[in-house]
Amino acid sequence: MKRPTARDVAERAGVSRAAVSFVFSGRAEGNLSARTQARIKEAADALGYRPDEVARSLRGRRTGVIGMLSDSIATSPFAGRMVLGAMEAARARGHQILLMESRSDSAAEAEAIAELRARRVDGFVYAAMELNVTDVPEGLDPARTVLANCLPREEGSYAAVVTDEHAGGRSAVDVLLTAGHRDIALVGGPEGNIAADDRARGFTDGLRAAGLSVRPGWSRRVGWQIDEGHAAALRLLDAAERPTAVVCANDRVATGVLLAAARLGIQVPEELSVVGYDDQDQMAAHLVPALTTVALSHHAMGAAAVDTLLDSVESGEPVATERVRRLDCPVVSRGSVAAPAHD
Repeated sequence: MKRPTARDVAERAGVSRAAVSFVFSGRAEGNLSARTQARIKEAADALGYRPDEVARSLRGRRTGVIGMLSDSIATSPFAGRMVLGAMEAARARGHQILLMESRSDSAAEAEAIAELRARRVDGFVYAAMELNVTDVPEGLDPARTVLANCLPREEGSYAAVVTDEHAGGRSAVDVLLTAGHRDIALVGGPEGNIAADDRARGFTDGLRAAGLSVRPGWSRRVGWQIDEGHAAALRLLDAAERPTAVVCANDRVATGVLLAAARLGIQVPEELSVVGYDDQDQMAAHLVPALTTVALSHHAMGAAAVDTLLDSVESGEPVATERVRRLDCPVVSRGSVAAPAHD
């Protein structure tokens, strides 16, 4: 028979997993009402739940080690800066990072968590390569875990550090508005993707704030790859009326737009300005022209997740599970943006 978990207790009692953690770690007073505490204990008794002593021991001692578990970030050149930021922040505060990767395999993930808990790490950073809403695996105590680049499916159940993609999308269009552009198109990422949707909303809101709207056919949601950007740009640019500027889903899509412009004999930035997103290593700064882009702050995200966790460890208080910190995405200005030729 499957052993009951804290999630089972939370569902039966109609509370969050964090609330269950408060009760069984002795931190319920001042955080939960007496009635809620009683309801949780009744649910636990009915299910036969007993708290995990190994997990509880995480709060009773310090090892100077933080466990960092990711889906594929450790082998991704795109987001390796997050690991570096986490390591540097931990080292500055007398800690080390023990990094493990699941490759998005649930069995490997469970093994990694068991290994980290066996090593009595002081807490966990649970990281994702791509911004998403995730089911946080069992064994990660909300009181000693911070999510990086992902959000918990149960709102308020875990603290999280993510990038402000909506503000980043708005910054991308603001760069072009400041340069004098008014005929601006979007070649965005796939619909239903959190980051792509937030960036697209930021783009639309930026235009609206300037008294503009997206022209019919000038907002195309494609994907993340060069060929998708190239195909969409050919349709946008090989038309009687074409935009003077394009905001792109990411730097790879922007590369496809630059290639399409070159194929059509459109000069960048003299006749077309292009803004990317990500500031991807070994790409954005090396394109011709070098790409103006919105940088994803992976390094800062890794550092902020570690600092949030260590603030909790050092204070002896649980991580504030309701907190979601959204980091700015700064604009990196290069050579792909200029004033529109007709101005």
